Amino acid sequence: MDLKLTNSLFVITGGSSGLGRGIASALLQEGAKVIIVARDTKKLISFQKSYPEQIEYLVGDISKDKTIEEVYKMVGNRFLSGLVVNAGGPPAKSFIETEMDEWDESYINILRWKVKITKTFLQKFIDQNYGRIVYIESSSVKQPVKNLVLSNSLRLAVVGFVKTLSQEVAGKQITLNVLAPGFHETPAAERLFDKRSQIEGISKSEAKKRYENEISVGRMGHPDDFGSLATWLLSKNSGYITGQTISVDGGMIKGAMG
Repeated sequence: MDLKLTNSLFVITGGSSGLGRGIASALLQEGAKVIIVARDTKKLISFQKSYPEQIEYLVGDISKDKTIEEVYKMVGNRFLSGLVVNAGGPPAKSFIETEMDEWDESYINILRWKVKITKTFLQKFIDQNYGRIVYIESSSVKQPVKNLVLSNSLRLAVVGFVKTLSQEVAGKQITLNVLAPGFHETPAAERLFDKRSQIEGISKSEAKKRYENEISVGRMGHPDDFGSLATWLLSKNSGYITGQTISVDGGMIKGAMG
């Protein structure tokens, strides 16, 4: 399917590895141009060398207002087709293990910056009368993941504001959707493997295997597969879908509305 994304411009945060890179790769293969924001300079330089005419990058911490303002300036007066809101998650902990400062930090790292970047780019999309925003959260917004209380709690707030805002701008050809990934072959999953191995007294590889046994399809997801769905949501073809939270979890969520 030709998604007609050639030369369309997108901003992708957390795009140097994991699911963000999977989305960036899928967009690049469709001929799109991307501005990638991440903290790992080496990974960004390496990625840019593979697509020198299509990738621009900004090294920075996306949770900081300064970084958000800098990427907005990079876009400038250009037409921006879409924005991918993505970053790593908090540490794996139970509620009892958490301290109040970790809740404060998680508010900043999971919720606050997403509100800020949305507010920063929203008027541009309104002025264009077009835009696609995709938020990468977690399947934990539909079914809590053990030992991820910080993620389980604050990602639900993201879903709440995205759903509300999607209704406010629905008539302006602007869509906002949430992708809720389950376990994928990404660095972010490693923290769960480490935590489970510690709790259950097993090896890290055995912990991974036990997670895979809990997934209906029997395996971890791959960032490239995830990227293909995100790319479709970022295209014009998805104009009738907004305010949705879509699971990408290999059948792990058991609820009928999962």
